[in-house]
Amino acid sequence: MRVIPILRVSVLTAAFGYGLAAAPLGAQPLQLQPPAAAKPAVARPAAPRAIPLPPVRPANLGLPRTAMNDAPAAQAAGSPQAATAAPVAQTAKPEASKTTPAKTKLAAPATREEAIERLNTYLNSFTTLQGNFIQFNPNGKRLEGRIYIQRPGKMRFEYEPPATTEVIADGTSVAVRDKRLGTQDVYSIGQTPLKFLVREKMDLNREGTITGASVDGDILSVRIEDRSTLGGTSKITLKFDLVANELRQWVVVDPQGYETAVSLYNLSLQRQTDPKNFVIDHQRTL
Repeated sequence: MRVIPILRVSVLTAAFGYGLAAAPLGAQPLQLQPPAAAKPAVARPAAPRAIPLPPVRPANLGLPRTAMNDAPAAQAAGSPQAATAAPVAQTAKPEASKTTPAKTKLAAPATREEAIERLNTYLNSFTTLQGNFIQFNPNGKRLEGRIYIQRPGKMRFEYEPPATTEVIADGTSVAVRDKRLGTQDVYSIGQTPLKFLVREKMDLNREGTITGASVDGDILSVRIEDRSTLGGTSKITLKFDLVANELRQWVVVDPQGYETAVSLYNLSLQRQTDPKNFVIDHQRTL
């Protein structure tokens, strides 16, 4: 068996969460924002239309609505105050109809089993996924790029410059390339945390040992220990947004105790990816 040089392992660190470069760093907050240029423009709400106040205080101001309805018709028709107040009430009604209902939040799971099933259902609900990611390595370095998933088994991480690494999963293997160094190492996909995103049929109970589940605000967190990852046992936390109904972040603590956090945003489940993006050139394997 070939011994993996330290340099190769450092490339693996940048790819999917095995940190060897520095002391452990706490996971960054989940509320990571995309770069300013990537933020969608937010339309400002229209200024509310001014409603003129009645010139004279209505005689029936403060009476219950039932009392107003029971007032004699002749008095309502003959009173100039009532005639002035009526348009004000009629004008206010359309304003209330403009209110947009808030996005419905999924109910928090009541048990650990329900939390696991919620994540299983989500991970099994899509075949393609694209989006942006922000990655924080154990040494504090921040990397950004695009992620592409085609289940089962295929995934691609494209890192933005100045990073020179790319990660490709072709269904059975994961290749970690360094375009600057001209190196490539290939591993079984079952040795990496990537398997949690690309299994054909995901069942978190079978992939590892569930060590906990919790809800903090709108975020459901499920913690897993995986003894099959490269180098020993890894601790993986999957964070699911109960409002957006999507995976927002995963945090990996590798067998040596170093922590890597990857947050996702701008996710789309509709776009198709060129199959060539998931091809590994095994002739380049060192």
